Amino acid sequence: MARAWTVARLGAALACGLLLASCGGTKTVTKTVTVVGTVPNGGATSVSPSVAAGAHDFTQFACAQCHGERGRGGVSPDVPALNVIGKQLTVTQLKQIINHGLGESANPTKPYMPVWGQVISAHQATDLVAYIRAGLPSVPGATPAPVITGQGPAVEGALLYQRYGCVNCHGPNGLGGVPNPQSPDKAIPALSGADFFKEFNTDAKIIEIIRTGSVLGRAPIVSMPHWGGIIPDSRLRALVAYIKTLKTA
Repeated sequence: MARAWTVARLGAALACGLLLASCGGTKTVTKTVTVVGTVPNGGATSVSPSVAAGAHDFTQFACAQCHGERGRGGVSPDVPALNVIGKQLTVTQLKQIINHGLGESANPTKPYMPVWGQVISAHQATDLVAYIRAGLPSVPGATPAPVITGQGPAVEGALLYQRYGCVNCHGPNGLGGVPNPQSPDKAIPALSGADFFKEFNTDAKIIEIIRTGSVLGRAPIVSMPHWGGIIPDSRLRALVAYIKTLKTA
């Protein structure tokens, strides 16, 4: 495909660090349910179904990888703690952020939140905001799976592919196909196949695209964030090791 798989067309998050989302402008009435499970302080956590769903979405979309566990920050000085700013922004502001991304799009050494509008549904956005506005409580089961490091870099990379949310955009086994209708390809590209490995034929090239991303900077095109300052080198190498096990033709 001779450079067709370019930075400008990557248009997706190899991994996703969700900042915030919107919950619309209408007033809703929710009921509180008790979610029973093991929590840090024992007993059960009482939250609304929407808050519980938002906690699981927070894990699925790898928000904690940039914003810290339960949104408490500490990952990068360039990424805000959601438990601090979550209640300070209006619904309109949150919607703008989720739809258009946020950060220094021209500086690949800094994290950039991607454009999420074509990936996250309005319902999921509503739940995420409910979770953030509830103070990001502990919800049993809403935690990332552990990353095993003693079984080789490809195994570690496969687990990181889930942990950083790569699967949400690039699909299982890097097969791609998630719609991105305003991009040239009309879909988020695969991380496998002859075209990908012709374009990214060295470890250094794959690492570079993870670090620098493909920030187009406008909605509704899904843009891959740059992960500068977020993913350490050892984990970048593990991700590459996993990607190189995927289909090459």
